[in-house]
Parts: sequence; C-alpha cells; structure tokens
Amino acid sequence: MPEIKRVLVANRGEIAVRIIRSLKEMGIVTAAVYSEADRTAPHVLMSDMAVGLGPAPSSQSYLDQKKIIDAARKLKVDAIHPGYGFLSENAAFAQAVQDNQLIFIGPSPRAIEVMGSKLQAKQAVADYNIPMVPGTSEAVDANKQALDQAEEIGFPLLIKASAGGGGKGMRVVTSADDFESELNRAVSEATSAFGNGAVFIEKYIESPRHIEVQILGDQQGNIVHLFERECSIQRRHQKVVEESPSAAVSPELRQKIGAAAIDVARAAGYYGAGTVEFMLDQDQHFYFLEMNTRLQVEHPITEMITGIDLVKEQVRIAEGMSLSFNQEDIEIRGHAIEARVYAEDPENGFLPDTGVLRHYQVPQGPGVRVDGGYYQGMEVPIYYDPMISKLIVHAKNRQEAIERMIRAIEEYRIIGVKTTLDFCKFVMMHPSFRAGDYHTNFIKDHYLPGTGNNHREHYQTLAAAFAARVIDGKNPPAASSNQLPANSTWRHRSNDQ
Repeated sequence: MPEIKRVLVANRGEIAVRIIRSLKEMGIVTAAVYSEADRTAPHVLMSDMAVGLGPAPSSQSYLDQKKIIDAARKLKVDAIHPGYGFLSENAAFAQAVQDNQLIFIGPSPRAIEVMGSKLQAKQAVADYNIPMVPGTSEAVDANKQALDQAEEIGFPLLIKASAGGGGKGMRVVTSADDFESELNRAVSEATSAFGNGAVFIEKYIESPRHIEVQILGDQQGNIVHLFERECSIQRRHQKVVEESPSAAVSPELRQKIGAAAIDVARAAGYYGAGTVEFMLDQDQHFYFLEMNTRLQVEHPITEMITGIDLVKEQVRIAEGMSLSFNQEDIEIRGHAIEARVYAEDPENGFLPDTGVLRHYQVPQGPGVRVDGGYYQGMEVPIYYDPMISKLIVHAKNRQEAIERMIRAIEEYRIIGVKTTLDFCKFVMMHPSFRAGDYHTNFIKDHYLPGTGNNHREHYQTLAAAFAARVIDGKNPPAASSNQLPANSTWRHRSNDQ
C-alpha cells in the first residue's frame, strides 16, 4: 500500500487550514498553493512549503489544473487533497492527478462523474429502490412532450440543472403557462454556470427539511454512515446553519435513511468521504436528492458528535487502508451546531460585504470550535466565497448546544465587514428553531430584513412560552403586534406551529 508522506492542499481559506491541521497531526509534510490575493493567508503561513499560482481570479489560480499539478510535481508531493469547492468534484482533475502518478485524496474519477450529474446519479441508484421524488429520468427540452411530462407530474414542480448546485439552474413553476419560459431560463442559467444546459423536472415538495447523511467507504468495499445532519436553514438554496443530529429524525428513520445512503454510495462504487442528500417531507417520507463526492462544509458537526476526524480517515482510505471501525462502533455523542460566518449583509438580501477585518476576535471556551481562514488586518477579497469562518459548538444535548452557540456568537468580534453572526443568533433564538420545528422556508417565513436588531431577552421570553405550550400539548401563543419590539425581525404567521 502506498504511504502518503507529503500532501499538497489544492484550496484556500478555512478548509485549507482545517486540512493542514490534521495532516500535521499525522506527521505529513504539508504544501499550500495561493493566489496573489492570498500570499500571506493563514493556510500559506502554516504550511511547510507553498507555491504561488498567479492572479487572484480563481480561473487563473485555484481552478487552473495544470498549475496545481505542476506545483505538486515541483514540490514532490505524494498526494493532492482538493478540499471542497474549486476542483474537488471535477472528475477530469481527479483523473489528471492519477495520470501524473499522484494520489487523489477523494473518490474515483468515475464516482465523481456519475454522482456529478443528478440524472446519472438517479439512474445509478435505480436498482437499489432508493426513494425518489417523482420526476423525469432524462433531460428535457422546451417542447410539447416536456409540457406533457410536467402536467403528468403535476404543478407545482421544480426544474433543476443536472450539473452543479447552489440553486443555479433551478426554477419553481406553479402553472403550465409559465413552464416554457422558466424552462428556457433554467437551461440558460445552467449553461452559463456549468457549461451544461441539461435540466430535468420533478415534483416540488413544499416546505421540506434538508437532511444529509455522511458516509465513509474504503477501497475494499466497506461503507458506513456517520448519521445525519440537518441543513434546512438556507438562503438562495445555500446553507447557513446546520446541526447534528436532526430534531426531526427518529431512531427508526435514522436507520432507514442511513441504509439508503450506504446503498447510494455502493451504487457508485464509492470510497472516501461523501455526503448523500435527501429531502424529508411533512409526512416523514424521505427522497434522494444527490450525492456530494467530497468533504462537506458542515463536516465538523459530524466530527463533534462521533469523535472521528474525517480528513484523517480520507488520507487512510487514499493509502488503501481498510476502515478501522464498523457501523456498530459509531455512536452519537451529544449535539453539535454549525453557524457559517459569511461576510454578507443579511439586512440587504445576504449580499457579500467585502473589506478589511479591522478587529477580529474569535470566541473560546468549552465545546467551541472555530474553523477560520482569516486574521485581524486581512482583507476579505471579492474573488472567492465570502465565508470568513465556521463557528461550531458541541454540548450534551440540543438545548445546551443552542445556548452555547448564542454565547459564542456574542463573544465573536468582527469589525470591518457585515456578517451573518446576528442572523445566526436570530435563528438560535427563534421559537421554531428552538422547538426543532422548521424547514427550508425558514428565512422566507420568519426573517424580515431591514427592520433593525434582534432582541435576545424578548426571544427568550417567546421561546420559553412556546416550549411551555408544546410541553402542555397546547398550541403555541400567537405573537401580537404589541408583544414584538417595533424593530424586531421576527414575524408571526398564523400557520406557524
């Protein structure tokens, strides 16, 4: 079996820092790459060696396959870890790494290719009886046949790009009159974003919960799941707050959805770390969405509840080692929550807000972890994802984890850019989140930007009243206009439970 002694991390920011830390603990020599904008970034300074890739735009640096492989050969590394984003789910890059006699710390190029297309993924798992949302199994064009298929599925429906993600190439259609125009828009957007205009249609499930399952597989065919994560707090189909385990998943459902995730991985001949994503409807039925063939942004909460370092496991699997544990060895230990700290303005549609971090102080204390890629005085550049860090907390139960997150958010000090910290605190204090009764429309239903700051004491009062009513088996109290602060961003809807 090959031994990995030197690894190039083909990424930047917090994920590069996080990977380098685990590699150093394994005694592995670390190599970083950087653009001109990241010359003095933490991931560069903490690496044993580093190579510049060129100008700041990612197309000329972190997405340039030739430059990265040339850097790997120059530094004589054994392997490349792609992190997430950039080239992490690029099958051609994974193949190029292998063609240059280097180890790709991730799944096979074939698995990346199959699961990188939502249509191919649906076809690959068809023999395993995985629950699927009703929809088409092939790409559709703007013609009468597509409209006939849409009407057979029934409105509302969802048009989705086969390649990529992040909400691009995705359209909700509520009537046949809008179908053709929305289909054309989805195709155009998918072509622009991914270079692939293939789209398909499926039934739109209103107010679902987004549940994903972490899996690990070795090259000998052993696959385990590491339980589920709830990722339903989203803006623009992208996650902001995640927790594990999910308050909506019972032990019986956990066993079923975990087994389904393993079958999805098995259908792709998968090895390495991966995540299988599902939708959970209001009747507790779950449906396969897609598989992400990489380390997820939110992987730390799984690490916190299982005690398993996923990066170290990725390296061992890439070396050809078998998993050192089986399914029965893995157990849930407490509860973990992650808040993504973006340089964004929630009061202005979560638009990016770049600038210099004039003051930057991270929270500390028991059960608090910050995965970050910045320090005080650094500039948050315009060229990349605006994530500053991930704030993760762990406690013995969900209630204590929520309170720990509130405390950690209040200790976090960032001056120079607007961030999502106050929004994440708003989530922690909202009665629906505290009761574990929320879904992917949380922001649309509950967050009204542009109305001022949140009021912690008021939300605690509302949450206590809500919890008391739930315990008593009564309906939660309605929040009247004279109960809410005039500048509160929380709004009550008559159908909230």
